[in-house]
Amino acid sequence: MLYYFTYYIIYKWYERGPSVWLSDWKASLTMDALVLFGLFPFVIYYKTFMNRHFEIGDNGTMVIFFVLCVSVPNYFVFHYKNQWKSIVVYFDKLPKKKNVVGGWIVLGFILTIVLNCINAFYHLSLVDWSKYRY
Repeated sequence: MLYYFTYYIIYKWYERGPSVWLSDWKASLTMDALVLFGLFPFVIYYKTFMNRHFEIGDNGTMVIFFVLCVSVPNYFVFHYKNQWKSIVVYFDKLPKKKNVVGGWIVLGFILTIVLNCINAFYHLSLVDWSKYRY
């Protein structure tokens, strides 16, 4: 339910912007990015703390695989048969106070994801990688 509500808040944010064209797709793309930014730090933590010789891949195939693993399910959750419309209608019916409180929770959730990603890159920068290069 938090996932749908996060989509709803991001959708409403895009709807208030200067260009409301394709707000549903922009919100979906933002959700894709949030999921990737939420998962990617764990790969960095694994590389930093567990296995410093771990490589995702040089040719980008694994990156494309991860992006597809996130974006394809999101398409079926939000856009297949326009489910995003029912999500928006459902959360529009909630009282304004619940939406405001939920909006703050979603903002905290997004900030946690972003700060975790920054923290992961910070820890990655502390390692002397010259010891691990071939």
